[in-house]
This record gives sequence, structure tokens and C-alpha cells, in this order.
Amino acid sequence: MASVAFEHVAKTYPNGTEAVVDCSMSIADGELMVFVGPSGCGKSTLLRLLAGLESVSAGTLRIGDRVVNDLSPQERNVAMVFQDYALYPFMTVRKNLEFPLRMRRMARGAIAERIAWAAQTLALEPVLDRLPKQLSGGQRQRVAMGRALVREPSVSLLDEPLSNLDAKLRTEVRAEIAALQRRTRTTMIYVTHDQTEAMTLGDRIAVLDRGRLQQLATPQELYDRPVNAFVAGFIGNPPMNVFPIRAHTSGGALELALGDQVVPLAAGAVGTAAARPRSAGLRPEAFFIAAERSDGPAFNATVEHVEFLGHETLAHVRVGAGTEPVRLVARLPGMHHLDKDAPIRLAFDPERLHLFDPDGHAL
Repeated sequence: MASVAFEHVAKTYPNGTEAVVDCSMSIADGELMVFVGPSGCGKSTLLRLLAGLESVSAGTLRIGDRVVNDLSPQERNVAMVFQDYALYPFMTVRKNLEFPLRMRRMARGAIAERIAWAAQTLALEPVLDRLPKQLSGGQRQRVAMGRALVREPSVSLLDEPLSNLDAKLRTEVRAEIAALQRRTRTTMIYVTHDQTEAMTLGDRIAVLDRGRLQQLATPQELYDRPVNAFVAGFIGNPPMNVFPIRAHTSGGALELALGDQVVPLAAGAVGTAAARPRSAGLRPEAFFIAAERSDGPAFNATVEHVEFLGHETLAHVRVGAGTEPVRLVARLPGMHHLDKDAPIRLAFDPERLHLFDPDGHAL
């Protein structure tokens, strides 16, 4: 196991595409770090740079105390798990697990011990003599994980390993990966575009967009204190509502123009208009039906769509009319029978309002 450091790392392809731009971050020994972001944000490129499958254009990569920029993939002692498992179809599970160890010319006794440990740890003992085609998707994923772990790598790299599984199996295997990482304390970097996976797996999460690191923080910090509008709108399910506003003061209080309505806020509640906020953000759970509580700024909206989820109701609403109405999602506890196109008066907790400047930075 080892720590990992990216120091001002950049990757520019011959056609001029900047896949990674001046990325710096440190990953602690034994940490489970998740890289998350939309397609094309650079997360898989960072993984390939660390694995040695791509060369860096600038900056320094460290694994432990070693600079690995010029080392081959074999010399870096990293193991990579791909989304398509990459198992040898003509080999049994046992032989798939043994293969990287035989390539290292490890003694038979040592190989047997490693395979026994991996099979027990990953619950593969009943399927050791089966071929990959005889396994379920979750079992194949565990074999791929086992083949990586038997090598005792300094760092394990997982590139969207669950994307080929159905929703139920993704949840199960995700829990298995988290439990496995806690047991082995392997330094692990996990790449995904699914922010739910990121929030439930990572000790910390690196959010990327267009090759740039946007924020590196714990799941709770990302959720509660996003540094910009991109992170706010990407993290969460449903994500934070980020919407344009106009702000001005009236008698010392801040007023927000939301759609076609002016929503007054208590003086000092969320700052002043002098900060020039251009957009605001509210988590879906920050809303409540105004008639049910007397506190909080309120506004009128129109119901567009309702999702009944049993324990909660997601109300998709529209504020204002014309060509640019503001659309919001409110998470309401319990079951609320709301009709499409019906008026609704919503309120929100002003302490949960986030404001962003014209460049999208949190105020």
C-alpha cells in the first residue's frame, strides 16, 4: 500500500485536446478516493496516467516516495480493474486468479496461499473451478477484483467497474467493494460518473469537469458546502436546484427575484447584494409546503410533474411563465397528492440557500 500524489499534472493530446489541466491532489495510504464527473471530464485519463498507460504532458506523479513518471506499468505495482472485467474466458476462476502470480514466477505454495485468501475474502470458493461464462455479473466482478488484489499492489485502480451491472447488483457489489477496501486497507482510486456511487463509497471525492479539479472533499462537505455552482448541481440525487436570480437590498434586507416573483429574505440571513450573486442554489429537501409551516420565505409555483416514492414525494415545479421560467425539484416527506398544473405555494429554509457569483463561485 502507498500514498499517491498528483503535482500540477497535465495531459494534452497531439490534437491539442486538454484532457487534464494542472491537477494537484494527494491521496493517503489506505484511502478510498473516488473520481467523479461527467463524461469527458478527465477522470479516466487521470487513472490511466497513474497506471502508466498514458504519459503525462507536465507535472509529477508519485506513488509512495517514488516519482513514477518514467516507470513502466509493471514497475509501478498498481492493479487496474476495468468495466469489462477483462477475464480470460478459457481459464477457470482459479487460473484467472493465479495468472498474474505465475507471470511473476511466484512459488506454488505462495500462489496457493494468495488464492485461498482471495477466494475466502471475496466468497469465490464455490466457483473456483468454473469458467467466467458460468458466473453471474457480480461474481465476474469479484474475480476481476481478486485478480488485482492477489498481486498485493501498492494502489488499486477501478475504472467504472459496475457500469455493466443492473441497478440491484450494482448496489450489492458496491457494498462488497467498500467492505473489501475496509478489510484490506488497500489504497484505492475508484472512477465513476455516478455521483450516488461516489457519495456512498468514497472517504473523499474529487469532482472533475473539463479536465479541471473542481473540489476535493468528504461526501458531507461536498453536499453541504459546494465551492461552485457546478459541484452544487452535480452532487446529490436529485441534485441541488441551481437557478438564476437578481438580488437587491430593500431597507437592509436582501430580496431575490426568482422567476417573475420577488422573494424577501430577513436582513443578514444569507449575506448582502453587494456580493453580486447571480444564481442561487437550494437542495430539494430545503423546500416545504408553505401552509404546513409559518416560517421561511415563500413563493408561488405550478406543479409540472410528481414522483411518488412512498416515503417521499418529488414535486417538479415551475416558477414564472414566459420563455425562461425557473424549474425546481422539491423533496417533500411522505405522500402528497398534487395535481399536474395545480398551483402550489412553497417555502424554504433561508439558512440552506447557497449564493453564487457571476463566475459560479460560492459566496
